[in-house]
Amino acid sequence: MIDLRRLRILRAVAHYGTVTAAAGALHFTPSAASQQIRQLGRELGVTLLEPNGRGVRLTPAARTLLDHADAIHTRWEQAEIEMRGLGTEPSGLLRVAAFPMALSRLLAPMAAALTARHPQLDVRVLEAEPGECLDLLFQGEIELTVIEAAPGAPPRTDARFDQTPLLDDVFDLVVSDRHRLAGRESVALAETAAESWILPTPGTTCHAHTMTACAAVGFTPDGSHQALNWGAVASLVAHDLGVALIPRMNDLSPGLPIARVLLEGPYVPARKMLTCVREGSRRNPAVAAAQEELQRLAATAAVSTAVPA
Repeated sequence: MIDLRRLRILRAVAHYGTVTAAAGALHFTPSAASQQIRQLGRELGVTLLEPNGRGVRLTPAARTLLDHADAIHTRWEQAEIEMRGLGTEPSGLLRVAAFPMALSRLLAPMAAALTARHPQLDVRVLEAEPGECLDLLFQGEIELTVIEAAPGAPPRTDARFDQTPLLDDVFDLVVSDRHRLAGRESVALAETAAESWILPTPGTTCHAHTMTACAAVGFTPDGSHQALNWGAVASLVAHDLGVALIPRMNDLSPGLPIARVLLEGPYVPARKMLTCVREGSRRNPAVAAAQEELQRLAATAAVSTAVPA
């Protein structure tokens, strides 16, 4: 009989990428985690980890075992729902997390609506970066997160997670209200090739969106200034230090002397947002209610942000 606790450690190694990171997340020492995986391999008569430079990697046998482990975990999610007799009325604890924009525009109104509609449901909201949200979901610390389809995010085929498209948050060109393009209804991105740019911090998905969009129309933006926070980006734009691409759903200070201009052309960058839950948990009434409400909010957001303010 396979020890499911050892299987949990192997799943954590696959998720976090190293034995050390997995051990830390599960409150083991790295040596104890390695010993548990070796013991699991001995029980099955296979090698699960092999040397890879200064670290280790999962063997093909480990990958095969993980496919079964993910299926077992999904069945446990389903069994828990049935054993608790959750019925159809959302109740109990529902923990959700997302990065700041998704939290303020989607999770906050979702939590308020569900709390008002279902008095027995206790919704807890947490702000966290996308990578941390996925870790929390994998660990069972939250039940739902909103993520962006981006490099580093799990593929839609990942058997551990159930992902559902939510909305596309398109980017607009943001300029000072004194800029030559401020009065335009729309603009081709290629017209900004000679502009100074305010770029998101390198390594972020929004930096990748900007660079990809500009490359698609034939130029590399001259990023004299960089900022991580969208409010800081908008402030730099307001001071005539450059132009920027900013997602439409990000609320910017109404007092800033800036203008949003629609992008035109065959390629308009957008952040593709998805809901993500653990595979097998969709039947949980609280999770189902949260996803339904998020889809409603997303449809409303798509209408309200169709034309930039």
